[in-house]
Amino acid sequence: MSKTAIEKLYRFLNNEDGERVCTDISDEACEHTVTNFFRILLTHTVTKLGDTLSNPKTVLTWLMSYVNAPVYLISLIVPIRESGAMIPQIAISKYISQKPIRKWIWIFGSVLQFVSIAAIGLVGLSYKGVLAGWLMVGCLVVFSFARSLSSVTSKDVIGKTIAKTRRGKLGGYTAALSGVLVLVAGLLITYKSETDASVDFYTNLMFFASVMWLVAALIYASVKEFPGETESPSEDENAMVSKLELLKTNTQFRNFVIARALLLCSSLSAPFYVLLAQKHAGSESFLLGLLIVANGIASIISSPFWGKQADKSSKNTMARAVTIAAIMGIVLFVIVTFFESFRNQLWLYPIVFFILGVAHGGVRAGRKTYVVDMANGNERTNYVAVSNTIIGVILLITGGLSALVSVLSIEGVILGLSLLGLLGAYRSYKLPDVE
Repeated sequence: MSKTAIEKLYRFLNNEDGERVCTDISDEACEHTVTNFFRILLTHTVTKLGDTLSNPKTVLTWLMSYVNAPVYLISLIVPIRESGAMIPQIAISKYISQKPIRKWIWIFGSVLQFVSIAAIGLVGLSYKGVLAGWLMVGCLVVFSFARSLSSVTSKDVIGKTIAKTRRGKLGGYTAALSGVLVLVAGLLITYKSETDASVDFYTNLMFFASVMWLVAALIYASVKEFPGETESPSEDENAMVSKLELLKTNTQFRNFVIARALLLCSSLSAPFYVLLAQKHAGSESFLLGLLIVANGIASIISSPFWGKQADKSSKNTMARAVTIAAIMGIVLFVIVTFFESFRNQLWLYPIVFFILGVAHGGVRAGRKTYVVDMANGNERTNYVAVSNTIIGVILLITGGLSALVSVLSIEGVILGLSLLGLLGAYRSYKLPDVE
């Protein structure tokens, strides 16, 4: 595609008619914002596809079941993947903040994710039982650490290369484009699950997913990033504690972290939706494909909308999206509890999973845009690192408690998380605008 065509496409996607918007980025970055926009778009699109095809809530759970890994190990993979990618961030942010160019840290993390997911595929082909389970969990720990490297640097690079009022749209278009690829993958899984739902099939998904991070690393290397603000090496042993003190000294940041913690209902409730589907509708392999299809359609339809809304008001986007997730959870609780014949319908669960996917897309778009727009330079890096570390700890605690309670009532967990989500909507709405 020619440079003129790329420029026209950028202006069309961002509704720019006159002078290019370059709010909050340097003049050097402004010159390359168009090409950087599409490079980051492609990079995040392929990693989202990789995420879907190796997702512990769906594909990895199925793979571990096929190799007869024990249930207690399977129950660990979602908390490890989510919290393991967040908890180390406050520790590594000190190192990252010393680097004027940070994209290479993202690239290293992406390559390490490629190795980790490919290793899970090899384990699935070579081992079974408890050994296979522990080896996969070990690979997932490495993957989570690599993911934390990319997570901290990703938002910082976006903040340096993409202007305000364009970051939400970037996230929205990324989710929509990856949603198309996820939809195709879900349809393929649905088709193949009827004839070839074997260990080889799921390990091949892992191998293909792993390649997505390698492709992403190659694309990201071409992003034009210019030197930014840095911190000098510090010998202060209490550096981590000083970063955590942001929660005490910065009221706006503290309120954002509280709101974000309450927004976890949209992500934590997803595996319990899957468990309800397996419990009441059966046909597990076929359901895997249907749920992935539903999630892909949700991204395609809703993500551009959420991206534009996040650029207008990211805190209102969080509030509206989590309200949808909470209401959906309450409705599902009522259906499962009081309508026995209705809860056994196969079509019910892809529909509710689709609505949850729409809502979760809005929550992600809102919170990511809010934290990027709230700060600049190393302050942004510290905000991302501290908030992700705190949320990672909360994920471990709430994930463990939810797993225990789910033994008694899966739908009860969904109801509890949904009520917390309503509180999260209120706390999000009370945040100040940052756009």
